[in-house]
Amino acid sequence: MVHRPTATSALLGLSHELGRDGRQLAILGEGNTSTLTSAKTFLVKSSGSNLGTLDRRSLTECRLAGLLALLEKRELSDSHVTAALLKARVDSKSKIPSVEAVFHAWLLTLPGVNFVGHTHPVAVNGLLCSRWARTFARRRLFPDEIVCCGEASVYVPYTDPGHKLAQAIRRATTGFIRRRGHVPRVILLANHGLIAIGSTPQSVLAATLMAEKAAQIFTRAASGGKTPHFLSSRQVSRISGRPDEHYRRKALGL
Repeated sequence: MVHRPTATSALLGLSHELGRDGRQLAILGEGNTSTLTSAKTFLVKSSGSNLGTLDRRSLTECRLAGLLALLEKRELSDSHVTAALLKARVDSKSKIPSVEAVFHAWLLTLPGVNFVGHTHPVAVNGLLCSRWARTFARRRLFPDEIVCCGEASVYVPYTDPGHKLAQAIRRATTGFIRRRGHVPRVILLANHGLIAIGSTPQSVLAATLMAEKAAQIFTRAASGGKTPHFLSSRQVSRISGRPDEHYRRKALGL
């Protein structure tokens, strides 16, 4: 099996950053990452692997087409999904990809998206398991949150991981793009976790880290049942459109 060294090393670097001890983004076998290797194939973390210690043997190259086809099926058994995951592998001797490879495949077809990082950050999940979940997705508290995570995030109600979740992510993300006219940077999964997407590993990492910081600030601002003081929609649009912020995004590789 042959990979572009840059794609493989970039994905491993991103995975190690997301799985770094102390960041509380993913532990044990939590989370998964992916990147395109061609117009028809992508690399994704193998099932059960650890992001922090991921190596080349725990990356599986898959064909996009076979997994994208699953999104058009209304009902699929777990055994059917597993069979499709195995069949999608470029190398039949490689490990089985994560069950969430289906949503990775679809997200990697979006314009400008070359990398996907899915994690379970502690502070973010604290909000996603609370009454504040939708508000956290839709509102912003400070400028750097807008710069790294966008003006708003996609919100996906809790859905069974795997086939159904991939369909729910496609539905919610497509609606976001239709309403706002651009691809999101962050997708929030209720009672589950966060997905960051972008053109570079740096953009995925920045969105993930900033979302976790935003969740910590949100939690403190909402302590005692208080309503946080959000930026207005006008203020959010102003920050998002400022020339200096566009320059800073470019300088930071976002």
